[in-house]
Amino acid sequence: MKLTVGEKVYYPGRGPCLVGAIVQKVVCGMSASFYQLTLLDGSGAELFVPVGNFGDLHVRSLLARSEIPKLLRRLKPGAGLPKEAPTTKNWRQRELDHSKLFNSGSTFDLADMIESLTQLKVTKTLSLQDRDTLYRARQLLIGEISAVMDESRSEAEARIDSVLEPAKKLSDSPN
Repeated sequence: MKLTVGEKVYYPGRGPCLVGAIVQKVVCGMSASFYQLTLLDGSGAELFVPVGNFGDLHVRSLLARSEIPKLLRRLKPGAGLPKEAPTTKNWRQRELDHSKLFNSGSTFDLADMIESLTQLKVTKTLSLQDRDTLYRARQLLIGEISAVMDESRSEAEARIDSVLEPAKKLSDSPN
């Protein structure tokens, strides 16, 4: 994949980024070329990725606008790929699985993770680790939808909430 200045890409585990110019930096006394990526999460943080190591990363183009409805359908309970019920895994195995999904860079994997943790939340109180994972996955998904649809983060979050609402209503109902 060749990056173009002004292009938006997805950096695994960090979210959507805007590609800046290739910059020269001195590292350990040697000059090196880096892609300058600015996170689109509102923080203004920048990532500098060595041009020579870029091929080893799972940086990808953002989803097409036409893929957003498919992505949102994936969030519906039971709409993801058949998988093991999240309650059958212990926290350590879930943590390892979630780490792999974050690093894969796939937005559809994030959607599956959100759907799975949202369903787990219906049946039991999430651990701090699971709550943090759910929050992080939601933020990454919100960021990509926002960047693709050219809308605010709150509008993108509303899109996700409207799909997850049935599961939320179940988890909010008294037992």
